[in-house]
Amino acid sequence: MSALATQTRRKNLALVLLAVTQFVIVLDASIVNVALPSIGRALDFSQDNLSWVVNAYTLTFGGFLLLGGRLADLLGRRSIFMSGLVLFSIASLLGGLAQSDTWLIAARAAQGLGAALVSPAALSLITTIFTEGAERNRALGVWGAVAGSGGAAGVLLGGVLTQWIGWEAVLFVNVPIGLIAAAVAPRVLPESRNADHRYFDVQGAVLVTGGLALLVYALVDANNAGWGTFHTIGLGGIALGLLALFVAWESRAKHALMPFSIFRLRTLRGANVIGLLLGLALFAMFFFLSLYMQQVLGYDALKAGVSYLPLALMLVGSAGIASQLVTRIGFKPTLISGMLLLTAGLVWFSRVSADGSYLGDVLFPSIVVGLGLGLAFVPVTVAAVTGTKPEEAGLASGLINTAQQVGGALGLAILSAIATARTNHVIADGVHSHAAALTAGFHTAFLVGAGFALAAALLAVVMISSADSRAHARAASAEGEVAPVPAA
Repeated sequence: MSALATQTRRKNLALVLLAVTQFVIVLDASIVNVALPSIGRALDFSQDNLSWVVNAYTLTFGGFLLLGGRLADLLGRRSIFMSGLVLFSIASLLGGLAQSDTWLIAARAAQGLGAALVSPAALSLITTIFTEGAERNRALGVWGAVAGSGGAAGVLLGGVLTQWIGWEAVLFVNVPIGLIAAAVAPRVLPESRNADHRYFDVQGAVLVTGGLALLVYALVDANNAGWGTFHTIGLGGIALGLLALFVAWESRAKHALMPFSIFRLRTLRGANVIGLLLGLALFAMFFFLSLYMQQVLGYDALKAGVSYLPLALMLVGSAGIASQLVTRIGFKPTLISGMLLLTAGLVWFSRVSADGSYLGDVLFPSIVVGLGLGLAFVPVTVAAVTGTKPEEAGLASGLINTAQQVGGALGLAILSAIATARTNHVIADGVHSHAAALTAGFHTAFLVGAGFALAAALLAVVMISSADSRAHARAASAEGEVAPVPAA
């Protein structure tokens, strides 16, 4: 086997490992959703505490992502990737063995911490293994397809495992995958780190992690505590204060955790704003669509999960198309097209009926949304790492992941409050049909989500550099034939 063929094979194996790992990380944010009723009965959860099975994961995942990305740059991307996988696997095992609500919530928090180490390290490994241009675009096409479909696959797999085996299986399934991936990693992944210095900015790490974690906590708990309460406003104020202190500290730190010079890149700034808005629209969409199918159409967990298949398949296919479009026409027009399609799909979802059907209300907007998500995920990821230095790969990866996770937490909190308020208003007006009242709330939530997606499309026009997009496309097209990357 020639040296080129050997190198191509190693790159392909690395991509498969990294994509499968990211799939599991994303999947785990949604896989427990359909198992929540079973978990609540088995561990005697109160209704208020049950949401923390999901929130504990979201909290530590979103709070530690930026720190995880920078640790990968400084301590070694492969080392942090493997450490995160081991922690994620052990936490999953302990979660499946949980005998109380506190035990399970703690295990889910540890899972989120492991995921916050794995995810930015994996994305930064892709940006360092694959050359910028067509080769990286194809790799990110696979990454985007696999990561983007993880949310839909989580609902499907969660329904199957819960119904056929038991709720514990949704956690146990991570253990062999994570440990096998950690064992294989030294054979297929190169080690890389920022060799300039090994100084670690402890003050910056404490401030940004504390600020982000408190912010996500305030957002995910706002609907329970109340948006106008001292609890929510106070925690939000402390979180913003910590983040302001972080900015002040970083601006004069000798070896900053997050060098602000990275924000001189116009396209990176724009990609992170759009990633935040994409998270605002996307996370809530899966949540409300699941509720509509189960609470209005009367689907069980398994049927609701299977109903996501067309969306997931369309997303995988369109992500492959997106990687080619990014190479041919640039990431900017591809991203704008994806966000406009996502907007159209969410507007279509806002017309679901209280006496509707899968064929009439769910299938076709799901296809449009899947197409839009595939066309959006890949270019926003490409844009988020375009122009960065190799030693900034982990930081850039952590930033875009953080933007999407914080956007998801914020979107779910805001849209849940909006939907609940609309449902209560309809009931107060004398509508006695519970399904009709719920559907009215879903209508409003989907429309506001469509507004976030449209805002992202409009901001992409002005915040993403057309020159960067064209230059990226020219450079990628000039590469000519490149080594093939496996399909998702």
